[in-house]
Amino acid sequence: MSFARLVFAPLSYTGWGSLSQLLPEVEKYAPKKILVVTDPVLEQIGLSQRVSNPLQEQGYEVVVYTDVAPEPPLAIGEKLVSFTREGGFDMVIGVGGGSALDLAKLAAVLAAHEGTAGDYLNLSGTKKVEKKGLPKILIPTTSGTGSEVTNIAVLSLETTKDVVAHDYLLADVAIVDPELTVSVPPRVTAATGVDALTHAVEAYISVNASPATDALALQAIRLIGRSLRKAVADGGDKQARIDMSEGSFLAGLSFFNAGVAGVHALAYPLGGQFHIAHGESNAVLLPYVMGYIRSSCTKRLADVLNALGGNSSYLSEEEASYKCIEELERLVRDVGIPHTLQGFAIPETALESLTQDGVQQKRLLARSPMLLGEADIRMIYTAAFEGKLVEPQQAAVNS
Repeated sequence: MSFARLVFAPLSYTGWGSLSQLLPEVEKYAPKKILVVTDPVLEQIGLSQRVSNPLQEQGYEVVVYTDVAPEPPLAIGEKLVSFTREGGFDMVIGVGGGSALDLAKLAAVLAAHEGTAGDYLNLSGTKKVEKKGLPKILIPTTSGTGSEVTNIAVLSLETTKDVVAHDYLLADVAIVDPELTVSVPPRVTAATGVDALTHAVEAYISVNASPATDALALQAIRLIGRSLRKAVADGGDKQARIDMSEGSFLAGLSFFNAGVAGVHALAYPLGGQFHIAHGESNAVLLPYVMGYIRSSCTKRLADVLNALGGNSSYLSEEEASYKCIEELERLVRDVGIPHTLQGFAIPETALESLTQDGVQQKRLLARSPMLLGEADIRMIYTAAFEGKLVEPQQAAVNS
């Protein structure tokens, strides 16, 4: 593209111990009643109290809301929006993974609007976001979604997903403290980590990529590539947690501005139909989508290989792009995520419905360097089911 539009959250704190900046930032808004949106697991293990307790000790009225679920259904979003409207809150703080942060953003903005959350969905909504709503602070406790620096809230529908998207959903303050991620279990560390990697890879090969997003994406890939296996193997590895936290943050900034594409487009139906965690949906599809579109971005995939720690200097671009796909596939296997749809017990009979839902994700598909039509999407899902990488010319021969 000839020009780039770059948008970043107004203020972010990153690094070990950055949660110390919460109280000074809250004080700037002088709220009387604060809604903390978190998930029940974080409340049970006491992690969310690291946010709520200091606020209460300073005299703020704090309400902790935990009706949060992974891949949150639209109904959960509707319920939280109503709760926020009726609660007389002055600020919303989201603490947790992408689901909690997305719901916090949604509640803060739509509390100032009429109608339901469904009215504002990208694919089917009829209303526009027009007001900024309540101030919001977002504090991720996983390294993966990048929700703290993006302007979308993702909601699950019956068989797929949709988003509410507007720059008003951007955090007023994002606090990215890797110390909060130490207790994340290996499987979640793996899924969210590959999610972050996918953000960076898709941003780098996006048709909307720019020099700024390229720099962010490549550094994110470097950090994640060297630390994800370590963080999964040893959650207490401080440097690995720092690298993953910073990598996820940079990947979020990159994909928010350049966009994600085919992997996410095809992952949404997996989450919608089979309730597979978003990170795992991305992980299982990453090698197959990248393998299918490889010929449209060989130079960029060679760059990704180098960022992952490989060496393309002795390879042609073509060879390096193939080696990049192999490394992506190896990484997914190494962190313990199933590498085929069958590994998630998805039946072959579901491939057609997945295809039909995937085709609807036009917002995401438009950013792919290779145009992906219905036949292409069907072939990618089939490849992921069979565990065999395929490219368009092979697909034509096999059809």
